[in-house]
Amino acid sequence: MLRALSTVGGFTMMSRILGLVREIFMAAFLGTGIVTDAFYAALRLPNMFRRIFGEGAFNSAFVPLFGRDLAEGNIETAHRFARNAFSWLGGILLIATVILIPGMPWFAKVLVPLAGPETFELVVAYARIMFSYLLCMALSAHLSGVLNSMRIFAMPAFAPVLLNVLMLLVLGVVVPMAHLQGNLEEIGRLVSWSVCTAGFAQLALLWVTCWRKGVRLYPVKPTMSPRIRRLGRLMGPGVLAAGIQQINLVIGTAIASSQESAIGSLNYADRLFQMPNGMIGAAFGVVLLPEITRLLRTQDELGANDAVGKGVLFSMLLTLPAAVAFVCTPQAFVGPIYERLEFTSEDTLHVSRTLAAFAVGLPAYVLVKVLQAGYFARENTKSPMFIAGATVAVNVIASLVLFRFYGFVGIAIATSIAGWVNVLLLVIGLRGKMGLGPKRRGQLVRTFFAAAAMGAVVWFADLGMESWFDGAQWQRIVAMLLLVGVGFSAYALLALALKATSITELKAGFRR
Repeated sequence: MLRALSTVGGFTMMSRILGLVREIFMAAFLGTGIVTDAFYAALRLPNMFRRIFGEGAFNSAFVPLFGRDLAEGNIETAHRFARNAFSWLGGILLIATVILIPGMPWFAKVLVPLAGPETFELVVAYARIMFSYLLCMALSAHLSGVLNSMRIFAMPAFAPVLLNVLMLLVLGVVVPMAHLQGNLEEIGRLVSWSVCTAGFAQLALLWVTCWRKGVRLYPVKPTMSPRIRRLGRLMGPGVLAAGIQQINLVIGTAIASSQESAIGSLNYADRLFQMPNGMIGAAFGVVLLPEITRLLRTQDELGANDAVGKGVLFSMLLTLPAAVAFVCTPQAFVGPIYERLEFTSEDTLHVSRTLAAFAVGLPAYVLVKVLQAGYFARENTKSPMFIAGATVAVNVIASLVLFRFYGFVGIAIATSIAGWVNVLLLVIGLRGKMGLGPKRRGQLVRTFFAAAAMGAVVWFADLGMESWFDGAQWQRIVAMLLLVGVGFSAYALLALALKATSITELKAGFRR
């Protein structure tokens, strides 16, 4: 498991690091003003529909069905099913794209109802440019599902790097060469075009990879075969669950749009939050689903349960220290990374508070990816749908209440609360199928104590390097890197000393 996780996690880390560099450029050129708010609100529209109809709901239903054909040796049947599904997905999303681009002002009113007229016009303009990204990324997610089912993880994990590379080319090369510094609206427009271009680049890369691996995917006349009907039945709850979650994001954005710079501040904090969440959570979600599906197809129920248990343990080993560091010393990360040019010290304070609030829920959102795999591999998409509905209700109510007292930081607090409610409900539904015996439960407790002790270490280290964090830019970056090194070393030693894990256990994980 750990070998596959390291492959996916490694490329995801590359993508997240480049994404963070991209955000540094965005913060420097755009700050947290109306153009930033408009760009990220516009990007949320195609991402919303992609997550509803693409990678989440579609692959959660597709991978177990496709994986079953592969496990039974029905290779040609699997390939025909993949082509048919590819054609249905592409056709539906192409129609949606043609309809939604002219109707963008209406959707923008739903997303940012409280935004000013200037912000609203920019949201519409940027969203129209980026909306074809929806079609490309949903099809790319399908191709990734095909490759992951064949235990090919590297290229699907690498593909998202292209988005950050192209955005960085615009921000780091095109903008300076064209002397566009200060022309914020035009910078936003160029970055929007880079997002659109990246969607086509990722789709082309994954299509070629599938072709080279022997999977000939191309548009065919869609047919309503029994497998497609089964896919639709499994997708239905997943689409509803993803739709409920995206409605939650829309409500959060709508609430935040009433406070200037809120959307940008939430995004900058979310980018740091997504470094560990995306790298660890996405890796576990990608690797665990086909692995548990394969074990269940061979009637190895105990092995499938054990895979979930390992996922819970290893995800917490990797996630808890990051969460604790972000809670204890958020400014030590936000200041060195973002604070320059248009991004002020006041912005640093706001984003730091938001990051700490998000970080409380970081372990929960990684656990959700692990636990959901236990449902989806058993072709159970209804339970996560109902759980998502309950979670969103909690999130919306908490956001509305907490926003009154804490502003947009309250939205981040509500997100964390909802994440832990999601975990609790998923655990209740998976009772007896999680592979968490007394030994693993003890390891989880010791992991928590190791992370808490590391938090004390980095907090005191942060105090000791206060003059460096108040110094020049290079001093702040060096101080941040030293803090990360101190925290990592302390946590590794504490985890081994407390027997939260062992070298032998880690080696065994890489061999499997």
